[in-house]
Amino acid sequence: MTEAQREREREGLRERKKRQTRQLISDTATGLFVERGFDAVTIAEVAEAADVSVNTVYNYFATKEELFLDRGDDLVEQLSRWVRGRDAGESAAAAVLRELRAEVESVSPRVGLAAGHERFLLVVQDAATLRAGLARLQQRAVERLEQTLREATAAAPGDPLPALVAGQIDWIHQSVTEAVRRGMMAGRRPEDVSRDTLGVVDEIESLLGERLLNYAVRTSE
Repeated sequence: MTEAQREREREGLRERKKRQTRQLISDTATGLFVERGFDAVTIAEVAEAADVSVNTVYNYFATKEELFLDRGDDLVEQLSRWVRGRDAGESAAAAVLRELRAEVESVSPRVGLAAGHERFLLVVQDAATLRAGLARLQQRAVERLEQTLREATAAAPGDPLPALVAGQIDWIHQSVTEAVRRGMMAGRRPEDVSRDTLGVVDEIESLLGERLLNYAVRTSE
């Protein structure tokens, strides 16, 4: 093994260690928040439970809110990623509907369909700072989606449609998310919530106009 290869291996090990440490801190914090509530837990207590220093926690997470909303960047990119991955002949809204149906039908934890998810929702419900943080993430996701739609349609700078369509697609996503939230907060089984939410997705699609359903259709390549 050459010196360059050994250095790459050392860098790979360091990066893996960083990812593991970050995940450990996040998982430890989430467990404490679920057990005691977000506002009742301090960064110092998270650090002690994870067996790291307070400075180490701050090296990975700038705020306590980031500890709980550690998938924020993924949430911001999700709708845009689905739109960018739409099939040939498929519109932006149709791609999001398809992805949501797949997630709900597979009873995916990614959309909150997991036993115990109601405890996570209760933490958010009881913490105003987390609700505000989620609202900011949602706004960033809409802005990112608007940018993606502008690029996909080569829209003129003053064209209002990308922003309007982004708002409608966000409504689709939020409506499905809310259906899952209500079902899980009611203490129902994820499988039952999944079944009912699939009906909600169908109802949402029936409310959408042709202009939205045919916006940003990917041409065949």
